[in-house]
Amino acid sequence: MARLLRPLTRGTTYTRFVHLWVPMLAVSVWLFIVPSTPWAPALMVLPLGLLPAVRRGEGVQAQFMLTRDARDPAISVAPAATWRDRLRTVLWLEARMVCGWAVVGATVWLPVTAVDLVRISTGHVPDDNPFLPVSHPHWAYALLAPLPLIALYAVVVGLGELITAVARGLLGPSAAERVAALEERTEQLLERTRIARELHDSIGHALTVAVVQAGAARAAGDPVFTDRALLAIEDTGRAALEDLERVLGVLRESRRPASGRPTLVEADRLMESARASGAKIDADLTGPLETVPGPVSREGYRILQESLTNVLRHAGSVPVRVRIAVESRTLSLEVRNPLTAETPGPGRGSGLRGIRERAALLGGRARTGPDHGDWQVHVELPLR
Repeated sequence: MARLLRPLTRGTTYTRFVHLWVPMLAVSVWLFIVPSTPWAPALMVLPLGLLPAVRRGEGVQAQFMLTRDARDPAISVAPAATWRDRLRTVLWLEARMVCGWAVVGATVWLPVTAVDLVRISTGHVPDDNPFLPVSHPHWAYALLAPLPLIALYAVVVGLGELITAVARGLLGPSAAERVAALEERTEQLLERTRIARELHDSIGHALTVAVVQAGAARAAGDPVFTDRALLAIEDTGRAALEDLERVLGVLRESRRPASGRPTLVEADRLMESARASGAKIDADLTGPLETVPGPVSREGYRILQESLTNVLRHAGSVPVRVRIAVESRTLSLEVRNPLTAETPGPGRGSGLRGIRERAALLGGRARTGPDHGDWQVHVELPLR
């Protein structure tokens, strides 16, 4: 019993009722002026539904008055962009008109019928109620008086549920809108993945350099070396904070341009940081790095950063050969260091996966693993 009466406690039951009554106000004005053509308003909404803005207005009304969530994604609030959307809007307006007629008829006649049943039980037979063809009064008709009120409750709740389902079907997102929403969601997921990579690469690199420098300073016991180590930690930490500010800027401003991220032009900063941590880097940079397209240069910087971080983390102070070549159609980047027991095997580690993912996103390819006694990261990225 409590479950059957639960709709009475919901605000949507009453807002749906009002929503169905609204178009009937205009119909009642028309009937007051031209009572001989009650069907005319249904024809008038046909050209009205073809206006693109009408779909947006109906969608906003449906979201706020028919659904419990005012931002129900099942109902679109975009204007009609195609003729299919316009025709669906016309069908919606007609369906709203039909349900409105039904709820108005029930609202008017069912309470009247309940009152007339009570009157019949007291000896007064009404002659203006077409639903009660009764000629002889009887007290037992009073027992039937609650039935029209129960029917009114069922009609109001049932038509409210029906018009909500019809709204989701006829005012729901079109195929193009669903594709656009899916693309937007995909872009958001890709952006989150990119931010996770940014944090992993920049902060991971800074922490690795700091740990290596601190361990070396503690083991050396040399004040001069300790000062250099602390200076390197300070520089690396400051650079990491700048990278963190860039990432946080992306989080705060979804449309922030990516041009603020570091590029391969700043590769010397990375290698100096690795040298300060004990790595012996032999760098060979050929070709104009400043002409590399922005996305390729930024991802190349992160690949180089992750490669040097892996060397410091797993191999320590070892010779490292860095080769960056800008050719006519390809950017080649290679990082090699002597293979040690600490070097991760192929396919393991989020850093190696990140390198391969970055290369794949740009249409390039990456090879990571042992090569003639060295650990190699070799990446080729197309410039176009």
